[in-house]
Amino acid sequence: MTDAAEASLLEAVAQSMPRGASVGVAVSGGGDSMALLDLVSRSAGSRGWGVRAATVDHGLRPEAADEARMVAQHCADLAIPHETLVWRDPPSVGNLQDRARRARRRLLTAWARREGIGHVALGHTEDDLAETFLMRLSREAGLDGLSAMRADWQEEDVCWHRPLLAVSREALRDYLRARALHWVEDPSNDDPAFARVRARSILGHLQPLGMTGATLASVARNLGDARAALARHAAEAAERIARVEGGDVVFGADALRALPAETRRRLLIAALRWVSGAEYPPREAALDALWAAVGDHRDHTLSGCLVLAGGDVVRVTREAAALRGVEGPTDACWDGRWRLDGPDAPDLRIAALGEEGLRHCPDWRESGVPRASLRASPAVWRGADLVAAPLAGLSAGWSAQLAGGRDHFASYLLSH
Repeated sequence: MTDAAEASLLEAVAQSMPRGASVGVAVSGGGDSMALLDLVSRSAGSRGWGVRAATVDHGLRPEAADEARMVAQHCADLAIPHETLVWRDPPSVGNLQDRARRARRRLLTAWARREGIGHVALGHTEDDLAETFLMRLSREAGLDGLSAMRADWQEEDVCWHRPLLAVSREALRDYLRARALHWVEDPSNDDPAFARVRARSILGHLQPLGMTGATLASVARNLGDARAALARHAAEAAERIARVEGGDVVFGADALRALPAETRRRLLIAALRWVSGAEYPPREAALDALWAAVGDHRDHTLSGCLVLAGGDVVRVTREAAALRGVEGPTDACWDGRWRLDGPDAPDLRIAALGEEGLRHCPDWRESGVPRASLRASPAVWRGADLVAAPLAGLSAGWSAQLAGGRDHFASYLLSH
C-alpha cells in the first residue's frame, strides 16, 4: 500500500466523526473491522477521541469466543478498553443472519449507552454496498432497497458511522498486510448457503461486463441521492400537512390525498414506523390495502398501528392490541418511545391504559385525543390499580414525553 493510499484511509476515518467525540468501534476480528479499529486508534490523538471497542459473540460458532479474545488482546496492546457482548438467545429457526444482525445492533446500542459512547463506527465497505445491491435486486427491491446504505445516521442518543463505504475490502487487507496486523476469516464467508456469499460469487462473474464492485456501489450511491431528494420532498410535505398529537401522527385528509403517490406512500410508511417502532416498512400489497381503506374512509390496522380515517384527518396511532403484555419499569423507555416522569415507587409499572383504565379517566375527552389512541397510551399501574394516565387527563403528578426527540415527525423522514 502506498503512503498516499494509507493517508487517504486515515483522512476518511478522521473526518467521519467530530473532534472530542466518545467513539466506539464494533470489531468482529475480520479484516474490515480490524482495519477500522487500527485507523480509529491512529486518528484518536489528533481528533481528541476517547475510544472503546466491543465484539459481539453470537454463540453460533465455537471459534467465536477465541476470536473475541484475540480482539481483546489487540485492544489491550493499543490501550483501548474492550468488551465482549454475548448473544444469549440465538434462535433455532428463521432468517438467522437477519436476526443476528438485529441482535448485534441491540447489543452494541445498549453497550454504547451504558458506556456513554455517542458515536459508533462500523466496518462496512464498498464491497458490502455492491453485494447488498445484488441481493436486493434479486428480491425486486425498489428505489429505497437498492439505494446505498447510509454513511451516517442517528438513533436516539447514538450516532452510527460507516467511514469505509468508499473503500474496497481488498484495499483494507492491503493496509493490514502493510501494518503486519492479523485478522480472522469467518468460514461462513465461503458458505454458499448464505445469500451474501452467492452475491459475492456472482459479482466476480460480472466483472468482464464492467460491473465491478465499485461500479455497482456507485449505482447504489446514485440511487441514494435520488432517495434523499424524495425524502426531503416528503419531509417538506410533512411540515405542511402533518402534526404530532398525543404520540400520533395526524394528516389533513384532503391534503394527504392531493399529494403525489410516492410522497404519500413515504409519509404513510414513515408514520407507521414512527408510531410502531418497526424496523422495516410493510409490503406494498399491505400498503395498497391501507390506502384503499383510507380512500373509503375506513379504519385499518397495519404494522401494530391503527389508522383512523373516518373524518377530515387521517390519524396513525398505536394499536392497543399490539401492546398486550408490553410493560416495564417507570424509569425506562416504554414501547420504545415514551418516557414518564413522576413520584416513583418500587411497585409501579408502565403499561397501556386500555379500555378498563380509560373508564377511570373521567376527563379524557378534554384531551382532544380519540378514545382509540388513549387506549394505547402509557399509564402507570400498581398491580391492577390505575395510578396515572397523563395523556388521558389523570396526571397524579405524572407527565409523559416522547423520547429522543421523536416529537418532530418531519426530521424522522430525513433520518430514516
